[in-house]
Amino acid sequence: QVQLVESGGGLVQAGGSLRLSCAASGSVFGITAMGWYRQAPGKQRELVATITSAGSTNYADSVKGRFTISSDSAKITVYLQMNSLKPEDTAVYYCNVESLTDQIADDYWGQGTQVTVSS
Repeated sequence: QVQLVESGGGLVQAGGSLRLSCAASGSVFGITAMGWYRQAPGKQRELVATITSAGSTNYADSVKGRFTISSDSAKITVYLQMNSLKPEDTAVYYCNVESLTDQIADDYWGQGTQVTVSS
């Protein structure tokens, strides 16, 4: 089992910045990738950015050039630096971790953190 604790959401004006953090604990040795997803009211959850244990990153087109995903050297904390925020970035942001342990794949979700961007 992996437990995730998110922090860093809040209210910011358009053009501003926020940094989200997600700390993993528990069975972290099998983590293969970490990422952020978001869900706006009335919309489906969508991928924002992911980073693998090897450091490869992937971004949604809507955030490329504005958001940066990174992880610490132990690969158990993932960050999302969000710059040039837009009102359409308003959503609940969820941390996600994928793990592979004894050839069993699992994924885990954080509780979500609200990001609100005012115009």
